[in-house]
Amino acid sequence: MTGKILIVDDIATNRIVLKVKLSGARYETSQAAAGQMALTLARRELPDLILMDVRLPDLNGIEVCRQLKADPVTRGIPVVLVTANAEPGTRLAALKAGADDFMLKPLDELVLLARLRSLLRARETDEELRLRETTCRELGFNEGQAEFAGRATVALVAPSREAGVTWRAALSRHLPGALVISLNRDEALSQGAGGQGLGGGDGPDAFVIAADLGRPGDGLRLMSELRSRPATRNSVICIASGEGMRETVAVALDLGASDILPLDLTAGDNAEETAIRLRNQLARKRVADRQRNSVTDGLRMAVTDPLTGLYNRRYALPHLARMAERAKATGRQFAVMVLDLDRFKQVNDTFGHDAGDTVLVEMAQRLRGNLREVDLISRIGGEEFLIAMPETTLETAHRTAERICRAVERDPVSLPDGMGDISITVSIGLAMGGGPHYQNAQVQELVTRADRALMGAKAEGRNQVTISATAA
Repeated sequence: MTGKILIVDDIATNRIVLKVKLSGARYETSQAAAGQMALTLARRELPDLILMDVRLPDLNGIEVCRQLKADPVTRGIPVVLVTANAEPGTRLAALKAGADDFMLKPLDELVLLARLRSLLRARETDEELRLRETTCRELGFNEGQAEFAGRATVALVAPSREAGVTWRAALSRHLPGALVISLNRDEALSQGAGGQGLGGGDGPDAFVIAADLGRPGDGLRLMSELRSRPATRNSVICIASGEGMRETVAVALDLGASDILPLDLTAGDNAEETAIRLRNQLARKRVADRQRNSVTDGLRMAVTDPLTGLYNRRYALPHLARMAERAKATGRQFAVMVLDLDRFKQVNDTFGHDAGDTVLVEMAQRLRGNLREVDLISRIGGEEFLIAMPETTLETAHRTAERICRAVERDPVSLPDGMGDISITVSIGLAMGGGPHYQNAQVQELVTRADRALMGAKAEGRNQVTISATAA
């Protein structure tokens, strides 16, 4: 099954017809005949989506939707309200209550299934982001972020310049807190169009794009381009379509449209409806941006040493394992070095831990300056560092290690608070992996060999490079 949908309708025939349609699309279904029953089932079963009639014998569908969205347990479940006889204002009331969409009976199966797929994809993404954010928080990698609601930027790509002016005038009245701009296709594709948005990206927070621009389907092609670009990948993208464009609507939703909007914003309540839909989408984007940034920051904290900015052991060993797998596939060698600052304890004991931190930070800078971008540099202990160099011969790795020793020894480190300069040296143990005769040793074994070579360098007087016997 592709998801579980709760069908809410007081007429049994309607529920059966919907069940048949949805079962044919491989959805699992459950049913409720009244609003209170729908609330109970929603909390108990936590369906992936609720498809609900507006007219119910006890609570109407709009009130049920309002209660679902107010309940933390069911708030994230998408709700689609349907009705056969929409009274004026019913659609707006449903959207204001938090409904994700509002559809008229008889339901067009093509559009209905496309809309369900779209909402379920969005819910799956939201749940995954929420789960990752929660995991980061529980692991202590995320301290939470303060809520900040910046000014949203909404970009309009209308069928013509005149239509763009009309759209902007109509929407600006209903989106007083947003920056509403009009763009042509080329401007929409330009990096940074519309300035910095809510999530800190360069693109607008939302696009409203006519389905047909210069040619039929141009708007859908533009949406696909925007979805492929980093600056606009996570923007809200709504497609504006006219009456009877059922196939265009279905394709737009399957291609990643966030919502479908009316093409004529000056008719009836269309401008207000568009504004409500955009506000709802922007609210979801704000949450998703926060979760996405939270996860990124949490992962960065999880794998990065906060003092030096280098990777830590948690990242280094799995990365080294992947490097070993690649070496096995290509038959090329890679180098592993373990470095240790000589007599570092004396630095801390004599000058204090602030001086020691200064030395470690300077060490990280010198390592970066003497290694390639593809090389892995990590701090794996107090004054211990690990370097991994992919596709490297023993001779090249040895020269690099000697260069690091000389770069560290050559220039004293300036200590903070006028404590003067201090000379430091480093000892390095080197081991090799990969190559045609490599026996596919475990990564930890390579690190152990490099560490033993490091101990040899220490025993032989420090400030030198020792090569593991098996690499010579």
